[in-house]
Amino acid sequence: MGEFKYKKVRFIAIALCIACITACSDTTKIVQLSNQTSENQVVATNIPPNNPSPTSKPQNLTFAPPAKFQGKTVYQVEIPNNEKVIALTLDDGPWKETTPQMLDILKQNGVKATFFWVGTAIQENPKIAKQVVAEGHAIANHTFHHWYKQMDAATAKSEIDRTADLIYKTTGVKTTLFRPPGGYLNNGLASYAKSQNYTVVMWSQTSADTDPKAKYQVFVKNVLRDAKPGGIVLMHDGGGDRRRTVQALPLIIQGLKEKGYRFVTVPEILEMGK
Repeated sequence: MGEFKYKKVRFIAIALCIACITACSDTTKIVQLSNQTSENQVVATNIPPNNPSPTSKPQNLTFAPPAKFQGKTVYQVEIPNNEKVIALTLDDGPWKETTPQMLDILKQNGVKATFFWVGTAIQENPKIAKQVVAEGHAIANHTFHHWYKQMDAATAKSEIDRTADLIYKTTGVKTTLFRPPGGYLNNGLASYAKSQNYTVVMWSQTSADTDPKAKYQVFVKNVLRDAKPGGIVLMHDGGGDRRRTVQALPLIIQGLKEKGYRFVTVPEILEMGK
């Protein structure tokens, strides 16, 4: 009888140990699961937001010159201490083939430029327009149709306002930088632009890349010869066959760097100006 009691007590003790071990094991699993959940929550909260694609529309990006340049015509900018800064500008795009090629060259060289856009070109190449903005370049208005003709006030207004609206709807950019096609200042466009506090941006030197007979080496020579602090360089990425400008661009950048120049956008050079 005593032996039976001993076996019974032993059996109960073993059962209790097993129950205790099972409970401990379950508790450990719960703690591990809790820790895993906590770790997963931390990882989830640290996942970076999706990077915007090059074609996403930025918000509230504005290129507006300082008040002293609003309603004015600017050819070049007087820079304090004659610091060697220069602005490359590209007209008539965005263009299907040459604009992306020039964007690659600019990116490879760490250079930001200012693009003067034509409304009809934006309509044809909206994705390229978005890419230009996504890569950090400045944007300006170059009218809707690129007309040179004399215009009445209503036509001039339409040419500039339609382009401004299209730039904003396509890329989210607002700009009050304007360049009249061909540099014509007396056909009604510049007058309207100034009345709306645009800065009319001309140029202090040209690559002459619209010359149909010149070789690309001439474009390089023209820019390097006439470079000066606060200068604004005229080139084209659109409006025609700009393959020679694509060839010239890396040599222009290299030559200006060798002369000690630093590249800025038109908004930046205006901010620096006296």
